[in-house]
Amino acid sequence: MRHFLIFVLLLLPLAGKPASILVPMDDVQKDHLKSYGIAFWVLKNGGEVDWLLNYRGGSFMTKYESKIENECKIRGVSYEVIADAKVAEIVTEVTDPSVNMDVVKLEKAPRIAVYSPSIGLLPSDDAVILVLKYAEIPFDIIYDPEVLKGELPKYDWLHLHHEDFTGQYSKNTRRGRISARFLEDKSTQEATARTLGFKKVSKMKLAVAQHIRDFCAGGGFLFAMCSGADSIDIALAACNTDICESIYDGDAADPNAQSKLDFSQTLAFQNFTLDMDPFLRHFSDIDDGRTRHIKQQDDFFTLFDFSAKWDVVPSMLTQDHDRVIKGFKGLATAFNIDKLKPYVTIMGELKSANEARYIHGEYGKGQWTFYGGHDPEDYSHNSGDPPTNLSLHPNSPGYRLILNNVLFPAARRKKLKT
Repeated sequence: MRHFLIFVLLLLPLAGKPASILVPMDDVQKDHLKSYGIAFWVLKNGGEVDWLLNYRGGSFMTKYESKIENECKIRGVSYEVIADAKVAEIVTEVTDPSVNMDVVKLEKAPRIAVYSPSIGLLPSDDAVILVLKYAEIPFDIIYDPEVLKGELPKYDWLHLHHEDFTGQYSKNTRRGRISARFLEDKSTQEATARTLGFKKVSKMKLAVAQHIRDFCAGGGFLFAMCSGADSIDIALAACNTDICESIYDGDAADPNAQSKLDFSQTLAFQNFTLDMDPFLRHFSDIDDGRTRHIKQQDDFFTLFDFSAKWDVVPSMLTQDHDRVIKGFKGLATAFNIDKLKPYVTIMGELKSANEARYIHGEYGKGQWTFYGGHDPEDYSHNSGDPPTNLSLHPNSPGYRLILNNVLFPAARRKKLKT
């Protein structure tokens, strides 16, 4: 009996030994955005993370290490230290065939690039750059020279800054008035094009867009917001014509440009009609931002509920603690559902307006996600407005969607149902 008691006493400390750290992603989490940074930090340091789809808002779980716990404390991230019995209970719950939950293993930190002008011109208000910095997730800046030199395969994930791939400088002009900013941007872009062997900026941007599409086809993950999403497809479709008026490239646009669009070249959109007005900041009817009449208090979009066990990809990309997301405007605010290719998955929509706000698809071996609007926490961001301070929005559901995409390439590759 005495030996048995000694044995039990020896086991008691082991029973209470921490086995894992759970980072809850429901409403108890103090900082949802920095929680993604913790997951990335674990992966970067050689650990693995279980992404618990639909469990408490899409929580993260990893093996206990004191340095991970300390990192959570330093970054202000809510966490729970749990023992083996609780881990087993959670795994049993989420893998139960009768519930809409599952476990996705994250194994390796993705290599991240942001397509944007050089550091000296780095946009301070780009939502992806803001949230990557806030979450403390490292990334590289690349632009036209790096893309055209073939450096994209070095990366797993690429974000397109709010770029105009059509060579029209986001139509950043006003009728009869040409800003100094427009002229400076035009001069810089034209000098780059000449250096890289292109006679026109539009031709350089087309080549860049094609390299980005090839990156996706080869297995890369592409993420774009605002005008980066629709303008890349417009540029790809216009590969055999000229859609730029003389103010942008020195000669007139092809009057038959619309009929020469090749929609087989695009990633997401088809059958769209170009807006050829050179002074109107609108590219085509892909985006319905110019014609929509929705008040800010009514501007929301709803995330779809996907099957975590069968529709793994969209389930990962829509993990959130809220299912209804505040709308926000941009140069491309929302995507006309009628202009989507048949295989595109709509992950967030405002059904009453026939518009998609958050879409996903596959291309070759890779995948892409397009997200309408400029800044999830700034409804109508204007040029020159100060960047959003994310320390005031640590639980932003709209910014969480961006970070879902950042972690997505870390998932163990397996045959997915979608």
